[in-house]
Amino acid sequence: MGVDIGGLIAIILFYLAILAVGIWAAWKNKSKPTHGELLRNEVIMIGRRDIGLFLGIFTMTATWVGGAYINGTAEAVYVVGHGFVWTQAPLGFAVSLIIGGLFFAKTMRSRRYVTMLDPFQETYGGSIGSLMFIPAVMGELFWSASVLSALGSSLSVIFEINIHVAIIISTVIAVFYTLIGGLYSVAYTDMAQLLCIFVGLYISLPFAILNPAVTSIAITATEYVYREPWLGYISPGNAWIWIDNYVLMILGGIPWQAYFQRVLSASTAAQAQILSFVAAFSSLILALPAVIIGAVGASTDWNQTSYGLPDPMDRNETQMILPIILRYLCPNYIAFFGLGAISAAVMSSADSSILSASSMFTRNLYHGVLRREATDNELVWVMRAGIIMFGSIAAAMTWMSTSVYGLWYLSSDLIFVLLFPQLVSVLYIKGTNVYGCLTSYFFGIFLRISGGEPYLRLQPLICYAGCYLDITFPSGPIYIQTFPFKTLSMLSCLLINLSVSYLTKTLFDRGMLSQKMDFLKGFYSPPKKEKINKVGSLNNDNTDTVEQTPTDKEAMDPLNATSVNKEPDADQVQVQ
Repeated sequence: MGVDIGGLIAIILFYLAILAVGIWAAWKNKSKPTHGELLRNEVIMIGRRDIGLFLGIFTMTATWVGGAYINGTAEAVYVVGHGFVWTQAPLGFAVSLIIGGLFFAKTMRSRRYVTMLDPFQETYGGSIGSLMFIPAVMGELFWSASVLSALGSSLSVIFEINIHVAIIISTVIAVFYTLIGGLYSVAYTDMAQLLCIFVGLYISLPFAILNPAVTSIAITATEYVYREPWLGYISPGNAWIWIDNYVLMILGGIPWQAYFQRVLSASTAAQAQILSFVAAFSSLILALPAVIIGAVGASTDWNQTSYGLPDPMDRNETQMILPIILRYLCPNYIAFFGLGAISAAVMSSADSSILSASSMFTRNLYHGVLRREATDNELVWVMRAGIIMFGSIAAAMTWMSTSVYGLWYLSSDLIFVLLFPQLVSVLYIKGTNVYGCLTSYFFGIFLRISGGEPYLRLQPLICYAGCYLDITFPSGPIYIQTFPFKTLSMLSCLLINLSVSYLTKTLFDRGMLSQKMDFLKGFYSPPKKEKINKVGSLNNDNTDTVEQTPTDKEAMDPLNATSVNKEPDADQVQVQ
């Protein structure tokens, strides 16, 4: 199959249209009046906190509905031994958005944080709080790389073009409009991309379902036709794995900067909650065609198509089942619409992750730890450099092929095990300190790594109950955990954080440990001279400004707050 010139022209026009929307969004919002409390670098991260409900719903939904979400959903339904019952991402992420809206969106938005890491540095101090940057940025980078890999696979199926060239072009476009417009360009392009996803996927469905090579998916759902039914089943031995995965997706889907970037940019705390709820429903709607396409793949007699036998399962091409169906079961012009949907899904997630990673790097690592005296102009340039840097790293990671998916699984697990219990602690639990934070952090890393990761060929150091050797695993024999050790690791981290925090507080408060032994300065801090923050306000009009006390400054900027003897809000609970 040669390069399809018409298809390439269509994709190029699509990319140019997305780029034009991004440039227009940057120009449209450049002349908007600024709020006095926001700096230029913060406007790049969260806009002016004026993202309306309509636009917010679009950008929140598009961030979750990425190329890996769509391709992965279709693959999970298609794969023998998994099926629909093991397709946990759509419902898991939808419930995650609902829980995030109920318990986290209002709290984070009402406290006027700028990034997800702000409450960590506010509670534990800049250096200790910045440790959360490591799993957070790993998750964003590997997520970007995985969705870009999904795009490359799709283009390689429908067109005979170089995968890496397509990935580089997509990344350059996403980086460019993110660079010039920040969150505004990302949000407006998300709206255009989400419309493309909806139209492209739903317009492909009738052609795929009605293809003569496809048996009714209602029949193949429960009956063996070409292979096992696509509904799938849960064996008693895998029930705990199923539960563990759902808990991971629901709770582990909350502590992501890409999510909180939308929450913190909302006009009000109430709107931040509403857009989370509506996005949960919207993401389910957009997962439906991917589920049906996966079912179509399981209901197809591939010998009647130009794809032929062996089928995608035997060729080890299950991760490309969606573009394969678009290519071989739909007319070419319909396949172009479907590919446009995949491309839109990829770019809508990649630009969000790139912006999220550079936001945390600029605010919480560079400014929060390395250069507290940095000017606003300096931070703007660091932010721009970060967008280019993280975009380049994500594109480079796609050369790792299937390894990037294993790394994304592992980093997502680390976010669940490390960040979720820590986020709950800093927002809702009174008394956690740096000693509890550090102990649970490193203990959590040990627990997760010691559990192994099959996709990285990482053998477990701890074999929990039900652990067995799987000799049929695609990459070779490896031990598989059937015990919900990920959920256990997360709960263990939460318990250790509370226990160590309470223990150290008791020892220091009762004088059983001297002040000199507080080497992390979690309870005793030497007096510091007042430092002038060189980062100025965007608002040059001083008519509405008043002289601020140090306490006022700390309230406005969490990075200026101290972690010593910090008293949480009234909605927090006592550790005892």
